[in-house]
Amino acid sequence: MEKIYRLTLSDAKRVAMAAEAEAKFTNLDVVIAIVDQGGHLIYLQRDNAQLGSIDFATSKAKTAVMFRTPTKALEQMVNDGKQGFLSMPQMLAVEGGVPLVYHGQIVGGIGVSGVTSAEDSRIASAGAKAL
Repeated sequence: MEKIYRLTLSDAKRVAMAAEAEAKFTNLDVVIAIVDQGGHLIYLQRDNAQLGSIDFATSKAKTAVMFRTPTKALEQMVNDGKQGFLSMPQMLAVEGGVPLVYHGQIVGGIGVSGVTSAEDSRIASAGAKAL
C-alpha cells in the first residue's frame, strides 16, 4: 500500500497567498487557480484581473496536473514544432501552470493568468514553493 497525500483547502489558500504575495510585490493583477490531484477546482482568487483570465488560470492548473509537468514545458514542445499537442482536449500549452508536489506526489496544480506568460509562471512557481 502507498500513502496518498491530498491537498486541503487550507493548503490551497497557503499556496495562493504565496502566489499573491509575489504578484503584489511587482504590482500585478492576476487570477490564481488551485486544483486538486484530479484537476478539480479547489480555490480561485481574482483581484482586478480581466475576466478572461479565470478560465485560462484554471486550465493552466488542470493541464499541469494532467500532464504532470509545468505548462511551460508543453508550450516549448509546441514551439519546437510538436503541433499535435494543440489538438489535445482540455490542454492549454501556455506557460503559467505548475504541478503542486508534496513528498514526491502530485497533489494538485496552480495556474496563474493575467499578465505575460513568463510573469504568470514566476508567480505560479512562487505559490508552488509554499507547499
